[in-house]
Amino acid sequence: MTQHDFNFADERFADIQMLRYRLNGFDSLTLQQKKLVYCLAEATLWGRDITFDQFGKYNLRIRKMLEVVFSCYAGQRESSEFQALVVYLKRVWFSSGIHHHYGCDKFVPEFSQQFLRDALHSVDAMLLPLGGQTVDEMCDELFPVIFSPDVMAKRVNQADGDDLVRTSACNFYEDVSQEEVEQFYAAKKDAADTCPPSYGLNSTLRKHEGRVEEVVWSEQGRYGAAIKHIVEWLEKAIQYAENQQQEKVIRLLVKYYKTGDLHVFDEYSIEWVAEQQGRVDFVNGFIEVYGDPLGLKGSWEGIVEYKDLEATRRTQTISQQAQWFEDHSPVDPRFRKKQVTGVTANVVCAAMLGGDEYPASAIGINLPNADWIRARFGSKSVTIGNLTEAYNQAARGSGMREEFVDDAQTIALINQYGDLCDDLHTDLHECLGHGSGQLLPGVKLEALKAYGSTIEEARADLFALYYMADPKLVELGLLPDGEAYKSQYYTYMMNGLLTQLTRIKPGHQIEEAHMRNRALIARWCHAHGEAMQIYQREGRTYLRINDYSQLRTLIAQLLAEVQRIKSEGDYEAARQLVENYGVRVDAALHQEILQRYERLNLAPYKGFINPVMTLVRDGEGQVVDVALDYSEGYAEQMMRYSRDYSVYYQ
Repeated sequence: MTQHDFNFADERFADIQMLRYRLNGFDSLTLQQKKLVYCLAEATLWGRDITFDQFGKYNLRIRKMLEVVFSCYAGQRESSEFQALVVYLKRVWFSSGIHHHYGCDKFVPEFSQQFLRDALHSVDAMLLPLGGQTVDEMCDELFPVIFSPDVMAKRVNQADGDDLVRTSACNFYEDVSQEEVEQFYAAKKDAADTCPPSYGLNSTLRKHEGRVEEVVWSEQGRYGAAIKHIVEWLEKAIQYAENQQQEKVIRLLVKYYKTGDLHVFDEYSIEWVAEQQGRVDFVNGFIEVYGDPLGLKGSWEGIVEYKDLEATRRTQTISQQAQWFEDHSPVDPRFRKKQVTGVTANVVCAAMLGGDEYPASAIGINLPNADWIRARFGSKSVTIGNLTEAYNQAARGSGMREEFVDDAQTIALINQYGDLCDDLHTDLHECLGHGSGQLLPGVKLEALKAYGSTIEEARADLFALYYMADPKLVELGLLPDGEAYKSQYYTYMMNGLLTQLTRIKPGHQIEEAHMRNRALIARWCHAHGEAMQIYQREGRTYLRINDYSQLRTLIAQLLAEVQRIKSEGDYEAARQLVENYGVRVDAALHQEILQRYERLNLAPYKGFINPVMTLVRDGEGQVVDVALDYSEGYAEQMMRYSRDYSVYYQ
């Protein structure tokens, strides 16, 4: 299949455009590597139900209930109400639950309660997730969750002053308050422990018989039925490991899943960083904490990947210069690492996405998250090249640049350098930004509490933005000239000030950590000096950058402050910075941006349909290849996953 006949874009619904990604170079993998990818892909797909349950205690039942109607409803399937139910179900699939994957607000159904109740009565009750209830009793329990705007309104609430645990619908806590959670984990910590585990990462915290306790996620604990299948496929993958270190990594992950021991997870993470020789790699587990308002609990995610050998030369150039970048950072020398250890970076092709990486996925990953492991053993960073390729293909000809950029010269600059600079910014953010800097002795990673994720993303973005304009990048051959970085500066600031508002509903504030980060940076730079200005022409708001050099100076100043906040654990400064610059939305500007965007008829969010992998066998039953099929439809894939990779409500 050539680049020209591969169709990256697929169906569209609500505010979402589905894309396909191509497994470039998959045919160049050896049979052993393909088998390894296949086994790891199966392990990735088996975690799906965990993510659904983590994102809301009713999500799995609601999904199953809607899927039964979707499959079995014998009424007018072309009616507006049934079609509205189909769209709602597609959104549930996309977001692993009933809340928006990015904004965290609960979806508003465009079908009536009576329609759904009648539809549920019309299907075989034996197929429904009744749990010992009648159909009407199930409806009475679940309908307020679906239809009432006041019940479980936000999956992750970040509103300053609220009890973030009690007001968030995510399913990490049961009958406990924010204060009780913070006290529980504060009591576990030893200030003298320089290698602390990530307390709370893989457990539900609940109150049972008046006592606060943890329920660990492991093969023998919560989510054990799904984890058992993940472990089964990880164990199958061992026989196809490319080297002994890779085998050791998989065995440690299996041990962690079996025991739930966070010390084993740290051991696994250290060995995972050390495995550099294999072409195939993966992430599988309870990893990122954005889904928890307190930044403690890890959402389950999975991704299988293999190196893009040609493109990796770019990231390796960056990682080999990691110490130079650290030494020349504009932050206080006390906060710099004296010796940067083990920074590795690759461009990879995603081969399978799962959990919190599916259907919406990151385009770059830097792990592990434990700061002490990064400091002592380093980290791995990846830029996911084939997902970036799909995004870029979908963006071509969208009209966004022409609508929101006011002058032809800037548009030409972005057209010439935009894709290259976007990739390089991601590389710098993931490869170096997250791994840069250090905490002062005694400062804990969780000191910034609910603001920690936003501050960390801002720190990595600022690091990348600062170095985008450094002559070192031209010297290294990463940028063609000293003008290219201006493309990234313009598009980043335009996004933070204007265009990311297309992702927010009218009347809402900015909630998501990455969006808060971008707003914080752009608004702070706009407020401090005259490097850039917001102006109107013919009733439309635009950005003008007056002085790119001055803008870089502002970026350096903000990077120094953000690094200080993290290194010192200055919670109050973090709160002030985020609340003052990263949260509030100007209603009039928001309305204007939404109206302009609506005229472009674009979907603000993108997600991916996975390829279908099939084992090819010869006449004697031996596996001789792994075939790829890109033709499966979105609903077809989701229903297949619910049928073949679910252990709950079957």
